[in-house]
This record gives sequence, C-alpha cells and structure tokens, in this order.
Amino acid sequence: MLTRQRIVSISLLISIVLLFESAAAVAAPEADLPPEPANHAEAAALIDVSSGRILYEKEGDKQMRIASLTKIMTAIVAIEHGNLKDKVTVSRNAFGKEGSSLFLKLGEQMKLEDMLYGLMLRSGNDAATAIAEHVGGSEEGFVFLMNAKAEQLGLEHTHFANPHGLDAEGHYSTANDMAKLTAYALRNPVFREIVKTENKKAPNPNEQWDYSWHNKNKMLRLYEGADGVKTGYTKKAFRCLVSSATRDGRQLAAVTLNDGDDWNDHGRMLDYGFRYYPIVEVTRKNTPLSGYNFVTGASFSYPLAEGEEQMLTKKLVLTKTASGGITSERASFGLRGRIDMLLDGKLIGSVPVYEKGSYIPKAKEALPAPASGNVRDSSWRDAWTEVMQRLFSA
Repeated sequence: MLTRQRIVSISLLISIVLLFESAAAVAAPEADLPPEPANHAEAAALIDVSSGRILYEKEGDKQMRIASLTKIMTAIVAIEHGNLKDKVTVSRNAFGKEGSSLFLKLGEQMKLEDMLYGLMLRSGNDAATAIAEHVGGSEEGFVFLMNAKAEQLGLEHTHFANPHGLDAEGHYSTANDMAKLTAYALRNPVFREIVKTENKKAPNPNEQWDYSWHNKNKMLRLYEGADGVKTGYTKKAFRCLVSSATRDGRQLAAVTLNDGDDWNDHGRMLDYGFRYYPIVEVTRKNTPLSGYNFVTGASFSYPLAEGEEQMLTKKLVLTKTASGGITSERASFGLRGRIDMLLDGKLIGSVPVYEKGSYIPKAKEALPAPASGNVRDSSWRDAWTEVMQRLFSA
C-alpha cells in the first residue's frame, strides 16, 4: 500500500516530467507545413512549371502504367523533330489501331500539325502510330527518340515501348517524372497551344465535312484557368490525368495515376499549389553584392511555402584560374562568377554575376530545373554564350 508521502512524491515527479515536456514543446515547435490535399490516386504529383519544383507528391517515384499520358512525350518529340507542315500518311500499321481513334483512313494524308491536335484532343492511337512512323522512320525509331528524350530530361524511372500508351511490358513512368516532362513540354509554345484548345477542325480529304474534335479533358471546363493537358485510360492503368492551370501568370501542372476521382483531386491539388506556394523573388537583376564591385546578371524567383524563405542561403562562386586569380579572358568581358541559391542546403538555381558597368546579356526565361537538380551549368553557359556572340558576331 502506498503511503501518503510516496503518493505526494510520485505526483510531484509526474508534474515535473509534464512541465519539462511542455517546455520542450514550446522550445521546439513543429514546422508549420501546409495541409496536404485529399487525394484518391495511387500516385500523384504537383509541379510549378517555371521552376520545376515538385510542390506535392504521393508515391511520386512509383513506377506505373501511364496509358495515353504517353502522348505528352509523343507530341513534344514530334514537335521538336518534325515539320508541322509535312503531310503524314496513314500506314496499314496505323490504320484501325485499337483503342481510342480518329478513324483515319488507310493511305489518308494529314498535316502533322493537325494530326497532333487529334492526338492530344481525342487521344487517337492511329494518329500516334502515324506520327511515330513519319517522324521516326518507324515506330521503333520514334520510340528510341522518346527514350533518348526521357534520358536527356533526367526521367530516371521512365521507359517507353510505344508512342500511344497501350499496355505493354517495359512501358512505364512515375507521377514525378510525368510532372517534370509536362513542365518541360508546356514551355514549348506549339505544345502549349494544342493542349489548351477545346475544339479543333481539320480538313477531311475523304468526306465533304471537316474533322471536328472536342477535347476530352474536362478540366478545361471545370477549373478556372485550366489550360491542359491530357487524359488517359486502359484496363490495366485505369484512369490517369495530367492537368495544368495558369493564374496571375503562374502555371502549375498536376498528375494522377490510377485515380477514380481525378477531376476533383486535380482541383484540390491545383488550389493547394496556388494557395500555399506563392512565387517569391529571391534576387533581382542589377542588385549590388555587398563587399564586391559586382551586380547580379538576372532575377530569380521560386515558389516558397510560409517559413521557407528563412531557409534560403546564397553562395557566391567566383571564376578563378588554377593559380587562384580571376580568369583574365572572362574577366575582360565582365562575367565574374555566379550566385548559387540553396533551400535547406539544396541547390535550386543560380544567376550570373558581372562587374558593375559591364555588358549584361538580356535575361532568358528560366527553364525548369533538371531532375538531377544541377541547374547551374545551363544558366552559366547561356550567359557566357551570349557575351561571346555579342562580341564576335558580324
């Protein structure tokens, strides 16, 4: 039986423990992270198109079937490698391709540009095959180009086996990779115009009436500011969707794989990104560097949640020779180095640094960060290339 004194001692000990626990909680509060949006997808991702930052993910690197989301890669490869005015001929292999179709006739010819609209608005598998054979020389040749592009973009968990997305072994991607691919593709003006189009007509050489295609992507009509991108479905992949939306000049893209409530989930994901990750200007062009006769050569902005701005650091990296001095050749052109921007120790971008009063190249629109996160090389090369072109052009 506990004595009165022991009961008092135990009560005092419990009070002291609770007091220390309360003090610790006050001293080290948890990070105030945005509440994640409700999501029914097996895998999902949300990306800021300009910066390439993944704002939200759910099983983002899980390799899955992607159905007709494949056609995002088909379209951007065709745009980059093909001539939009070329006539594409429908082969026997393309004619009557299973699944969704434009119902193209055997031997029919159509401009590549028009066929791309049919590909993305109506998800025509016949169009995908015809495009692949025209641009790649064969379906296999085009698939090689698709995988080469995936490697170039750093899509480490992606592999294509066909240009249309019908279920096949060795044909897969992830929500994160599809988000990165979409961010890249949306920077292309031709791709961007196609995927935001709700209705398109194209000449029909076999009938007295034109083709008329209505975009399958309901997000264009359901969500304010929606401007893309692609629906997808097979019996094994289930419902897949990539959507995009632009508000106040800022574009986001959402991806869901195997999601029975995709329209609503995409609305919630896009709302989440616009609300909780505003664009913050990290540095502005022509900003002087304290302690140096240098200025920044470009502006840099990034989506940041509340409290993340305090986690930003900047690192000045000067161009030097092996002996430790500033390279005389580059120094004579005013380019002195770069500033690396780091968020919680991770590189998110960089801007060139110039000597005050020197020529500063016109700022280029920033590309999304590669999957590797190594964004410094492209901005550095762009700045240096423009300086050289200006000095030595005829």
